[in-house]
Amino acid sequence: MSALANIFKIPELRQRIIFTLIMFAVFRMGTHIPVPGVDPTAIEQLFNNGSLFGLLDLFSGGAFSKFSIFAMSITPYINAAIIMQLLTVVVPTLEQWSKEGAEGHKKTTRVTRKLTVVLAFFQAVGMSIGLKAAVLNPNPVNILIIAITLTAGTTLLMWIGEQITAQGVGNGISLIIFAGIVAALPKNLATIYQYVQAGTINYFSVVLFGLIALSMIVFVIYVEAALRRIPITYAKRVVGARAYGGHNSHLPLKVNPAGVIPIIFASSVLMFPMTVVQFIDNPTIQKVAAHLQWGTPLNTGIYVVLIIFFTYFYTAVTVKIPDMADNLKKYGAFIPGIRPGQPTADY
Repeated sequence: MSALANIFKIPELRQRIIFTLIMFAVFRMGTHIPVPGVDPTAIEQLFNNGSLFGLLDLFSGGAFSKFSIFAMSITPYINAAIIMQLLTVVVPTLEQWSKEGAEGHKKTTRVTRKLTVVLAFFQAVGMSIGLKAAVLNPNPVNILIIAITLTAGTTLLMWIGEQITAQGVGNGISLIIFAGIVAALPKNLATIYQYVQAGTINYFSVVLFGLIALSMIVFVIYVEAALRRIPITYAKRVVGARAYGGHNSHLPLKVNPAGVIPIIFASSVLMFPMTVVQFIDNPTIQKVAAHLQWGTPLNTGIYVVLIIFFTYFYTAVTVKIPDMADNLKKYGAFIPGIRPGQPTADY
């Protein structure tokens, strides 16, 4: 507790924590501001039709079930950032920016913001048309107003995330997702308590579920922090009367360099067609949609394949092995027993 109390004795850190909490408060308030022209009762009925909307609601921190201005959450920004990273491989200009340091990062960020707005608008239009049954007066003007409102909400969330990164405790986008998921915990715990009191589930099941959840969290942290340490040696150099290098070190490679990005992107890719088919009144398509619901074997199989594909592709984009081998050669480092250059990259 004393260590926790000492955190607030550091002025800059205290200011960053307070700023982050204020941004969280703005985010939570925004989840309760409804989009104009939408019938909340109709939205609630759609929620009872399947688990897809529950997943969307989880990502938005409860904003989707209220159809608030933050209903689309930060997903368009994440998708835009992933698309920009993937395009770095095929677009020479973006590849050049990635090598320009801080200035190149600023250029990439500006394009990512614009792409976020474009993706958010198209997603908002699709969502507004798909939820036409819940729109009080579904004419083109009202659909456009709803789409612009949702786009503005996502843009505001993007700004909040960037401000938390710059002036808060950092990693603002991840913290927004975390805050949204954690916000649902009190409600979920209250629901579990009601089920226990009603005898629907017993205490043993609750404890067992808690232990399994805790074990999964520990396992995820273990895998996320795992490193493969490749030993490297720096060649000894003599400059004037001084000698440099000649010492051993290691090159840390993460076991899971892609992190959670492939999972988020796979979810977004899988959600799009599933969201569309939810609103098509066709028996055959609805039958297909039933097999694509979250938790079904077909859905799980497609989801796993997408995660594997995006993990492989995203890792190939972000972990640039030839560049790493060239940098080792440039700084006079080598892997013992392996020749510098291409043999190092192959290794």
